[in-house]
Amino acid sequence: MKVEESPLKDCFIIKPDIFRDKRGLFLESYHKKKFIELTGIEKEFVQDNQSISKKGVLRGLHYQTGEFGQTKLVRAIYGKVLDVVVDLRPESPTFKQSFKIILDHENLYQLYIPKGFGHGFVTLSETSVFAYKCDEYYYPGSEAGIIYNDPDLAIDWEFPEEEMIISDKDLKQPRLKGVFK
Repeated sequence: MKVEESPLKDCFIIKPDIFRDKRGLFLESYHKKKFIELTGIEKEFVQDNQSISKKGVLRGLHYQTGEFGQTKLVRAIYGKVLDVVVDLRPESPTFKQSFKIILDHENLYQLYIPKGFGHGFVTLSETSVFAYKCDEYYYPGSEAGIIYNDPDLAIDWEFPEEEMIISDKDLKQPRLKGVFK
């Protein structure tokens, strides 16, 4: 695998070695020793999550607060998503900055998202199957978010907003400046 830095501090793009032949393909989706060797980061992932979404479904921008903050390693198993992260760590040099990347079943990239980042994605294909490895368990009391269309973030989701399918919970998320005064 190859690891590339994203424009946001401590957030990495993971590009797997893919072995293709007439039968299809094979890849290691995660190899702890190689990951540590390439990043210097040692994480124990304790929970795997998966979502299936229709075209236009936007999930996010989500994070967990305090001691229950989650580091995530995310990927699209099937389909195509625009994945977006926002650095919400006040001490970070990239605080309040965002980064987006296409994750799909063709490039098979993964994104390593450290604790303290907001995360979301919109499905661009007819369907997506999206996987998350997390280093902390989900705690409902620590659940938080930022509204996806916050004008201070000015994220171009590359999908018509009027066609997005968004949960009521995500439509009620606060703006960034309401969370970080």
